[in-house]
Amino acid sequence: MDLDVFVSTHRAEWDRLETLLRRRRGLTGAEADELVALYQRTATHLSVIQSSAPDPQLTGRLSRLVARARSTVTGARSASWRDVTHFLTHGFPAAVHRTRHWWVPTALVSTVVAALLGWWIGTHPDVQASIAAPGELRSLTRPGGEYETYYSSHNAAAFAAQVWTNNAQAAALCLVLGIFLGLPVLLVLFTNMLNLGVGIGLMSSAGRLDTFLGLVLPHGLLELTAVFVAAGTGLRLGWTLIDPGHRSRRTALAEEGRAALGMAIGLALVLFVSGAIEGFVTPSGLPTWARISIGVLAELAFLGYVFILGGRAAGAGDTGDLEADGRSETVPTAA
Repeated sequence: MDLDVFVSTHRAEWDRLETLLRRRRGLTGAEADELVALYQRTATHLSVIQSSAPDPQLTGRLSRLVARARSTVTGARSASWRDVTHFLTHGFPAAVHRTRHWWVPTALVSTVVAALLGWWIGTHPDVQASIAAPGELRSLTRPGGEYETYYSSHNAAAFAAQVWTNNAQAAALCLVLGIFLGLPVLLVLFTNMLNLGVGIGLMSSAGRLDTFLGLVLPHGLLELTAVFVAAGTGLRLGWTLIDPGHRSRRTALAEEGRAALGMAIGLALVLFVSGAIEGFVTPSGLPTWARISIGVLAELAFLGYVFILGGRAAGAGDTGDLEADGRSETVPTAA
């Protein structure tokens, strides 16, 4: 394609579109129709130039022109309660359900790793000695020690807020760092499992594993599930960079990235619930069975939300991506 000939042929149309955009509020009906037609043709011209004869300066001008025209033609769209409701009942659970083939294996493997680390630490005194001095270990694991008082040594509301912030950051890191082929996600995940394994190992060696699990399970079931979902989604995002499937790599990353962003918001809500349980239920005077029951019910509620509600939404075609009118449009073609 001869770019100079192409530009000279269509320059008048682009200039006319720019003129109509400058006076868009006072357009007649015929001029509005003309603006739409010019928008479609200019978008097609942009597509042709990008694929056949990319020129940075011309591409930049037409991209800005098409973006302005799209905004004028489609109008600004503001979020509404309908969007929030759709996100909570369709988008978020569908996105989590759609990534289940990543986060469920992640959860299973991570749990096994934490259990093996706990067994290794709990049965090897030399490993325990490398973690801390004997006096410090006793201070951690004794009745009324730091493992127990950790959950009740702070104001409940402040502690819940702190826990929620830390866990939300960890989940967001898993989602964002997935773009780096998922490798940093594995490090974040292993660090979490190592911390859990250390607690299991030290408390089991002190004969107090039941106490430790009674403190961890009420909030830990939901909290760890959220972390596993974030990690699995991050790993999926990293794999998309390697194998985008039938989509172009750019399109695949854009779609999966938008879904991951929505999941970050949804998981923040899930972690808010687990943080509230950790701040108010875990250190409470309730019997151990009651505290664990609350944690199990919260976990079952989330799994039902994902596999029942999310399964239905995913079956209806919802992917967790933005609704069609909220995405960057694919380039329209002039009739």
